[in-house]
This record gives sequence, C-alpha cells and structure tokens, in this order.
Amino acid sequence: MIHQYKLGGYNVVLDVCSGSVHVVDDVAYDIIAMYEYESKEDILLEMEKKYLGVDGITKEDILECFEQVAELESQGKLFSPDTFEPMAGKLKEKTSGVVKALCLHIAHTCNLNCSYCFASQGKYHGERAVMSLEVGKRALDFLVENSGTRRNLEVDFFGGEPLMNFEVVKELVAYSRSIEKEKGKNFRFTLTTNGVLIDDDVIDFANRECHNVVLSLDGRREIHDRFRVDYAGKGSFDRIVPKFQKLVEARDGKGYYMRGTFTHANPDFLEDIKVMLDLGFNELSMEPVVCAPGDPAELTDEDMVIVKDQYEKLAELMLERHKEGRPFTFYHYMIDLTGGPCIYKRISGCGSGTEYMAVTPWGDLYPCHQFVGEEKYKLGNIYDGVTNTRAQCEFAECNVYAREECRNCWARLYCSGGCAANAYHATGSVKGVYEKGCELFKKRMECAIMLAIAKELDE
Repeated sequence: MIHQYKLGGYNVVLDVCSGSVHVVDDVAYDIIAMYEYESKEDILLEMEKKYLGVDGITKEDILECFEQVAELESQGKLFSPDTFEPMAGKLKEKTSGVVKALCLHIAHTCNLNCSYCFASQGKYHGERAVMSLEVGKRALDFLVENSGTRRNLEVDFFGGEPLMNFEVVKELVAYSRSIEKEKGKNFRFTLTTNGVLIDDDVIDFANRECHNVVLSLDGRREIHDRFRVDYAGKGSFDRIVPKFQKLVEARDGKGYYMRGTFTHANPDFLEDIKVMLDLGFNELSMEPVVCAPGDPAELTDEDMVIVKDQYEKLAELMLERHKEGRPFTFYHYMIDLTGGPCIYKRISGCGSGTEYMAVTPWGDLYPCHQFVGEEKYKLGNIYDGVTNTRAQCEFAECNVYAREECRNCWARLYCSGGCAANAYHATGSVKGVYEKGCELFKKRMECAIMLAIAKELDE
C-alpha cells in the first residue's frame, strides 16, 4: 500500500508495509500514483503530455524516472505486500500472563472540578476514595508476581489527584525500592498531577524518584480557567504555573510533559502551545477532548478543519525553532523513520488489559485508567488476579487486523489499531473505531513525517 501527500513543499510517498519514506519530484509522484493501475505505455504517454519540455524535461528523463520507480518496487521499497496478519496475535501470545505496568489510582478524588474530565472529577462514576498503603503494597507485589522475567516495571501514580494521597505515594516508592534488589526488578515511576499541591517536598521527591512527571496545563489562562476550576469555580492557572515552572527548572527541563486538552473552546490550540513555550515549557502534549456526543466541549466538524490546519502550522513552528536552535518536543510528532517499535508491537497495540492494567483504591483491576468504573470490564483484583478472562481475551484480540476499518488504512502501523478506550466510548465496542480520533491521528502522522524529513534534509 502507498500513501501520497503534499505538505511543507515536499511530495511525500510512504510505502506502508516496508516503512520506506520517499521525497520525490512531481514526475515521480504522478508515476507512482498511476503505477499499480495503468500500463507502462499509458503512464509514459500521460507523463509526456503533462511534463515534456517543462523545465527541460525530456522523454529520456521520464523513462528513467519510471525505471527508478520500478527498481524501488523490486527492492521492496514501494508497493510492498502486507505479510503481517499471521503475526497479529503472536506478541500477546508470547507475553500472555505477563504484566509490565500498573496505573495506580492512588486517589479517586480531586481538588479541581474540570467539566470535561473523563473520570467524573476523579470519582470514576463511584465514591470518593484514596488508596491505603496496604492496598498499594499488594498492587506492587501483584505486579512483581505477574511480571515474569521482565526486569523493568512501570508504575504511574494517577487520580483524581494523586498528591491528595502523597504520603502513601512516598511510602509505596520506598517499599518498591526496598524489594527491587531481592526481586531482581527495576521500578520506574510516573506522577500525573494538576499541580495545585506541588511544593518543595513534592519537587524533591519527583526529581529523586520519578522517571517522568505529567503536568496538566491547557495553555492560555482564559482557556485553562474555562474548564480547570476548583469547587468554588475559580481557575487554577495562576496557582499552578509558578509551581510547574519551579518543578521543571529543578528537573533541568527533562523528564516531564505538559499535558493539555483542546476542546470546542480552543480548536486553535497552537496559541496555547505558544503560551506554554513562552512560559518556559518545551516538552508538550495537547490532546483532543474525548467526550459524549452533544457535550459542549465536543469538537465539531468545523473545529476539525481548524485543528488540522493547526497541526500543519505547529509543524512549521517546530521546524522554524529547530533551525533557530530553540527546539521543542510535541508528543504526537515523535517519530523514528529509521527504527521505532518492532512489527509485533506495531500490529498488536498498546497492551491495555493484558500487560498494562489500572488498579482502583480498593484493589480492583481494569484494562486501563479510562475503563475504571465500567463494571463489565473489571478484570479481577490484586488478590485473586484476573478472573474475568472473557474480558481479558477481548483485549488480547485487539490488534490492527481485528478492526475491518484498519485493514486498508495507511496509518495502521503507526497507530496499531488505535485506543481501545476511545473506541469503546465512541462506539460501545473496544474493537470499534473512533472516527474523529482516526482522522486527527492521520493528520498528525502526515505532519510528523514531513517534519522528520525537513529536519533530515536541513542537517
């Protein structure tokens, strides 16, 4: 399969199954577009009609270009076949029963009252609760017991707002460190916070113990304070930004992400990116809101047009700052055209419900944080393990080839079939397709590939 597009002054040709990316001239671009469906004679005739004499192009030039396309095909760099479907379930079969990461819901409560929150202001459609030290320790033991021979284990302290249960967070990290050597494991921790409770103690702890810190900021003050308010209705921007700046400075600008959400209120999210940059933040992520149809925050069709344009302008800004020696990272544009995940990972998906699970404050297991509260997807608990094998099998079967819509999508080896949670909340099925999410993902990939090309050619 071939995907062709024009962006940033480049004619880009992606050979989907080999991963080869080609930057070509207009003649080659048009030859490739016709190559699978037209005869050589018809292609050459059409190219001569269109290009002969343009900028001195000759018949010999056109023929040579055609032969170069044919050579790339013979090398497996164009029109390569999809031979991956038999591999689709192999990775999950191989790692069956092995858990490598937990999302610990250390607090099902929050000190903010964000209206677009998928977690119902941290309660996850249930009662407010915090995780006890005993439950947390058992969760970590469960992870060790079910991690097989894996050495590196990931734990995300999540909420609600995890800093509302900070003492338990610290005690759980201390417990993990106390068993690492004996168990032959290495724990890597992530803390996700809205920032309200950050102080020097939190900063010291995060810089000492957390591999990554995710900081929630939606950009411009007026945008951030529209949704991210406390229970008195007051915005949080002015309270959290100085704390975020202090934390990031203490981390030497590394090992963090500013994580924002854009909604119907700010489809022009690039303006929020610029504000974050002006505030001194260079590791950025802006996610489209996922909400119920009809929600005031939902992105409209008109918004989608604006968002796609913003993605292009974001790529332009990143390239401009790269040339100026002031680069910044945008999470969704991180792409490695020469390596990246192995093919098994590319076709099997994120591992939610199999190698990655979320743990509630009372120890129930769910496929990921976005499924917590969906009772039919409760997998079991940290004491008895996975008992809902039917639900786990449903997630184990999630891969690129499980979704009919993905089979002929050029972006399938980049998204790995997409997010099961977004699919479920949009369609009622983990094997469904969240169409708006797919549309935006494909646009991001086009921009990311173009940006990688531009940086490569600039060096």
